[in-house]
Amino acid sequence: MIKGLYTAYTGMLNEQHRMDVMTNNLANVTTTGFKKEGTTSQAFSDILAYRIKDNSVGLQLANRIGVNNPGVKIGEDYVDYTEGSFRITDNTYDLALAGDGFFAIEFTNKAGETSTKYTRAGHFTLNREGYLVTEEGDYVLDTRNNRIRIDTLQETAIERDGSIIQDGRTVAQIGVFDFADYNYLDRYGETYFEPLPGAEPAPADAEIYSGYLEMSNVSSVQEMVNLIAITRQYESNQKVIQTLDTTLEQAVQLGRIG
Repeated sequence: MIKGLYTAYTGMLNEQHRMDVMTNNLANVTTTGFKKEGTTSQAFSDILAYRIKDNSVGLQLANRIGVNNPGVKIGEDYVDYTEGSFRITDNTYDLALAGDGFFAIEFTNKAGETSTKYTRAGHFTLNREGYLVTEEGDYVLDTRNNRIRIDTLQETAIERDGSIIQDGRTVAQIGVFDFADYNYLDRYGETYFEPLPGAEPAPADAEIYSGYLEMSNVSSVQEMVNLIAITRQYESNQKVIQTLDTTLEQAVQLGRIG
């Protein structure tokens, strides 16, 4: 019976975690370039069920307590890199990637440390010095990982390969980068990703569309369906705990009578 309480408790924890991830997805349903997250779960291994610090066997020993099914374990979260829909803006510096790849961004944190992040959010603009930057003021990088600076007084066109054309000539080329295995990418903030040790660069297979933005790949309808399912499963585990608690209370009362 006590095992049942623990099993239902782990089920509630798992549903709470799913709820946290789902609500973050919903909060970013309109965030440009956002990639939704998903969750996984797995059964606890029987070998994890130990009697730890049991005085009967010694504080430093841990004995198995037999076959046990102690509930559900929160698994790894994952990012869904599916391409989002495009929205027309007709702004030259709004860029969307069709295919696999990321824009490279020179990111500076609050401590003044600079590093390269990668993003699908292409809502860019020019600052006063003529540098192509993100909404937060981080620099967009070219194919050689250099900042992109252009003449703010001239008309600009951006080709599908990222070439920036002014006065009939190419003045810069926006860099598009990709990785062999996205499992080596870690989310940084809402729309940035940073490569982990072991990340291998790969040729990017993407075209740049000027005047478009890639929207979030979150489906609000699907997330609302998930919300209903998560809520029902959470309530089911809650009812199991309430039922077992009532049963335990009755057992204690019978024990006192006896």
